[in-house]
Amino acid sequence: MAASKKKDRKGRILIADDNQPNVELLEAFLADFDCEIAVAVDGRDTLDKVAQFHPDLILLDVMMPKLSGFEVCKKIKQDPATRGIMVLMVTALNELGDIERAVDSGTDDFLSKPVNKVELIKRVENMLKLRHVTDELERLRRYIQGMEDDTGPRSE
Repeated sequence: MAASKKKDRKGRILIADDNQPNVELLEAFLADFDCEIAVAVDGRDTLDKVAQFHPDLILLDVMMPKLSGFEVCKKIKQDPATRGIMVLMVTALNELGDIERAVDSGTDDFLSKPVNKVELIKRVENMLKLRHVTDELERLRRYIQGMEDDTGPRSE
């Protein structure tokens, strides 16, 4: 039953990359994946698209104009309205310092370029599942809190 509910809800993925061939490759890799896709072309555009598109997952390039992926990720994770969005940094940077900087900015995971299709699909699947479970837990937490607020604690 839970599996069918999950399939009824399409994941929303934002691809944030200023390099058109990279965007096209990611879109091709995700073509058979049941999701809605939007594209952002720089850091500021990414933040605008987050507000408009409400993605579940962002495939975020690090080296972008206007704001870097690190800066974008930090802004997303610091905002209570967007902190639950999963961020997968997709980058050619692979030095230890770059990975540490990605983690410090709040990324949920990272993937090095060139991207392997199987690895990308599996990570996207897992991150969307995690987002769905997290959303459901939050919904249940609010429901329970509302029940406690309306009726007070129950003693038996």
